[in-house]
Amino acid sequence: MNKSELIEAIAASADISKAAAGRALDATVDAVKKALKKGDDVTLVGFGSFYVGKRAARTGRNPRTGASIKIKAAKVPKFRAGKGLKDAIN
Repeated sequence: MNKSELIEAIAASADISKAAAGRALDATVDAVKKALKKGDDVTLVGFGSFYVGKRAARTGRNPRTGASIKIKAAKVPKFRAGKGLKDAIN
């Protein structure tokens, strides 16, 4: 499912226009991004949690040349599925 299909599903389920559903989805995604950027977790009970994980610095290899390269440490967004979501797909 891509973004436009998700917007159509939201619009049909909530009985609102596709434009309103698109704005609601964009606002939700922006709110999650802002919360993660501040370092907060976002928990949707029954669905799951978004949180920020840390990836340590490491040494990698350039596949073309085989030369060693240093990869910087980074913060990465992660998602942990909740019990309701797990139960729904099993």
